[in-house]
Amino acid sequence: MQREVISTCPVCESQLHVTRLHCNTCGTTIEGEFNVGRFAHLGRDQMLLLEGFLRSRGNLRELERELGVSYPTIRGRVEGLLRALGLSDGAPMPGPETGAETAAGGAIDAATRRAVLERLARKEVTAQEAAAALRGEPSATKANASTTDSATESQEEDA
Repeated sequence: MQREVISTCPVCESQLHVTRLHCNTCGTTIEGEFNVGRFAHLGRDQMLLLEGFLRSRGNLRELERELGVSYPTIRGRVEGLLRALGLSDGAPMPGPETGAETAAGGAIDAATRRAVLERLARKEVTAQEAAAALRGEPSATKANASTTDSATESQEEDA
């Protein structure tokens, strides 16, 4: 009976290494330290997600329907899968209609997005201001402040 290979130690949860390979046909055994590949280190849920992703041929909307979760949840899980496989460059996946860039042309990184959402949760900004910030648009208060500063500088130059 064949069993699935485990990749973490059941005692201390450290990474396990393959040190012995055996051929059942000819009886050859090879000992050493072998790399089992990046996919062997995925958890069960990540493997199921990868299989669903392949079944849906990369269509996240179809995967969303298959798994019965929201599109943002699917995107988050795929991002986690990419990070687990070492394939993530740190940039967020593009949305279905926006592409990799925001409407204003600038990319919003995960840290900025988190900061904006935390400020919204603390009610330091309105929902409209947070939405504008997530789109990469300058906030109305910053825009007003820079306009006021420019007007003040112009008045000082005229004097």
